[in-house]
Amino acid sequence: MKITRIETFLLKVPYEMGGPHPNFGGLPRNTMDILALRVDTDAGLSGWGEAFGGPTAPATRLVIDQCVVPLAVGRDATAISALMSDLARKLQNFGRGGAVTFALSGLDIALWDLAGKAAGLPLHRLLGGAVRETLPAYASMLAYHDAARVERNAAKAVSEGFRHVKLHEKTVADVAAGRKGVGPGVPMMVDTNCPWSVDEAIAMTEALAPHDPAWIEEPVWPPEDFAGLARVRRASPVAIAAGENARTLADFRQMIETGAVTVVQPSIGKMGGISEMRKVVALAEAHNTRLVPHCTYFGPAALATMHLLATLPATTVLERFYCTLEASPFGDALLASKGSVRIPGGPGLGAEPDPQLLARYAVRG
Repeated sequence: MKITRIETFLLKVPYEMGGPHPNFGGLPRNTMDILALRVDTDAGLSGWGEAFGGPTAPATRLVIDQCVVPLAVGRDATAISALMSDLARKLQNFGRGGAVTFALSGLDIALWDLAGKAAGLPLHRLLGGAVRETLPAYASMLAYHDAARVERNAAKAVSEGFRHVKLHEKTVADVAAGRKGVGPGVPMMVDTNCPWSVDEAIAMTEALAPHDPAWIEEPVWPPEDFAGLARVRRASPVAIAAGENARTLADFRQMIETGAVTVVQPSIGKMGGISEMRKVVALAEAHNTRLVPHCTYFGPAALATMHLLATLPATTVLERFYCTLEASPFGDALLASKGSVRIPGGPGLGAEPDPQLLARYAVRG
């Protein structure tokens, strides 16, 4: 089965989040930007993938169109490991992370979707078989930086059936408001997005501890300072999580082996797709480290994460951005109901995009 064409789709979907739209990477985030790609084959099958989006999506799209397409078209779509290894080696001069790795992640997901369709099986069957039909989802709140809004939206998420909530806040006042909103006994995580030095992070974990966070996520700048993060973990009264900014298996190995994290968080659209994620799963299992993937996606990357988590022995919560898209290009399969999602049962990823929504939200390259 040969690859005949790869087409990218940059979708900009308006959304509502219970407050003013936040900045993302210092830039306005007025739409959810989904970078999807379709891989066509001479067998008449097509597979869908998704690379990490946001403000970097145009750059990643350019890498796919200018670098990945010339190397991948004409290759055997069923030889996933060989193809992905070859492309990673050939593109390594352009970066072992960022847009290059995002692009390869999207391609890998599409190839696995193709593999499932060719076999007539849902992706989870190719990954070992699902041991559950549904997954609990946690409401990943966007950044509000307003205590009243944090409390109100956190309480609303719990009222809608979410039994886990994550804040994206950095102050004691905002975290305290989140705890007041969710109430006692509801696991509440806090993602700080790499703001502090090691000493500042240690102080802040102590300051936030009275509000009972289930974990504090990425408290240290720079995120690759795994030795510093390990110092925080040793001193912290709260569990430490990180991983969405790690790009390679070597990063994850260093993170885990230095004792930097209680919870490791690979992001399937950022670090090599399903193939690399499986390696991180095995690494985490070997070191008895809890794995809870980063998953702020609204397309094939989210579906791929769901299929993978369905196969794990322990039930793992799925991250879902707490917002409402104007429309969901990949359908109801990605919507959480009463704090849970159902694993799609169709071949491959189990969901196809709506052509009309692709046309409505696509940004022409």
